[in-house]
Amino acid sequence: LRLTIEGDIVAAAKLIGAGLAMIGTIGAGAGIGIVVNGAVQGMARNPDASGNLLTNMILGIAFAEAVAIYCLVVALLILFVF
Repeated sequence: LRLTIEGDIVAAAKLIGAGLAMIGTIGAGAGIGIVVNGAVQGMARNPDASGNLLTNMILGIAFAEAVAIYCLVVALLILFVF
């Protein structure tokens, strides 16, 4: 009985840890929204600079998405490796 309870506590801790690791994706989602918002406003104000803004927007989205991918990798490591 004691081993089962300890195993359940470890399993619960893994799930809680993976959930906490995914909190970082909230920042990535907010960052992508802010980047796209700024780029669209800039394109609306100055359509001639839309090419440069589009390139910078895509780079910003990629960097923000990298944070979300790192959070996902950490969560998967917690679930399946430890």
